[in-house]
Amino acid sequence: MTGVIPVQQIKGLIEKGIIKSAYPITESQFQPASLDLRVGNTAYRIRSSFLPQRCSVEERLKDLFMYEIDLSKNGILEKGNIYLIPLMEELNLPDDIRGRTNPKSTTGRLDIFTRVITDYSHRFEDIDYGYKGKLYLEVVTRSFTIKIEPCQSLNQLRLFRGEGRLNDNDLRSIYDRYSLLYNEGGSPLKIEDVKISDGLFMCINLKGDHQGIIGYKAKRNSAVIVLNKNGFYDAADYWEPIYPPRNDFLIIEPEEFYIFSSKERVRVPPDYAAEMVEYDAGSGELRTHYAGFFDSGFGYGAKGEMKGTKAVLEVRPHDVPFRIEDNQIFFKIKYERMIETPVTYYGMDIGSSYYNQELALSKQFKRNRG
Repeated sequence: MTGVIPVQQIKGLIEKGIIKSAYPITESQFQPASLDLRVGNTAYRIRSSFLPQRCSVEERLKDLFMYEIDLSKNGILEKGNIYLIPLMEELNLPDDIRGRTNPKSTTGRLDIFTRVITDYSHRFEDIDYGYKGKLYLEVVTRSFTIKIEPCQSLNQLRLFRGEGRLNDNDLRSIYDRYSLLYNEGGSPLKIEDVKISDGLFMCINLKGDHQGIIGYKAKRNSAVIVLNKNGFYDAADYWEPIYPPRNDFLIIEPEEFYIFSSKERVRVPPDYAAEMVEYDAGSGELRTHYAGFFDSGFGYGAKGEMKGTKAVLEVRPHDVPFRIEDNQIFFKIKYERMIETPVTYYGMDIGSSYYNQELALSKQFKRNRG
């Protein structure tokens, strides 16, 4: 069988020492189709980002090292600086297993740019078949200064045996079976109204939620955010709400950070996992997301009882102002087969923070109950 390795098999890999850590891996790290990775005790301030390619990460670190931070005593990561943090987990992959990493949802919504680096690698986030060695996390917090402690998770690991990604014909077939997209009224979108081309295309929503808000823009020069304080901060101290534009379009400014939501509600059946990927418009005007993994059951539930969940978009334009409008194609989702159905699903009682979400900031902010 080829495809994404589910939670029960991830636990088996840990028992075999294929995933290992000097600190016991805890139940809270397990997601239906991924494993949360934890930061270690030390962060290294470095001069620049890098890929090691022909050497180990530690060898390259010697050239770029500025100073180190003991995260157990003063885990302050300053906005705009580049840090390298060794992760607690290490890998001893067999030749038929590879990996891919992504920021967690909370990480993306805080505009924390992270990516994993491995020894001798020429790509971020992708972990080669048979990789044996340590994992390192590059961290750049772009909008806010944050405080982090050892054992906290900023990113997650997904493991694969072979190639399980669905081609367009496969995707059309499961769309007919599962109705992967729903509209805002809770009705499934017909397949003839959906664009499929190397993934499932989705659009941005600029019509607003029940409070009339269509998004948020990060404020500059805000106070420190302590990552383990959930439901603690007032959103108004860190974010400017964005309301529907009068002219049916909105111009977003370069190097500002925005939170929006998708127009459609997406579903990931339990036998599949998904990843949000860039929609290539032929140029690099904007980044449409940081966090990309959708675990099994997202917006679906165990037996299809849910009518989809909105995707949250983390948007940062580059170089020039960029015009966007309601229902504009903004990103796409690629689906992959699970090797077997996970024993848990997203939204089950496993600590899912954004279950059945609408437009939502990260979990550190107070939720408006009105």
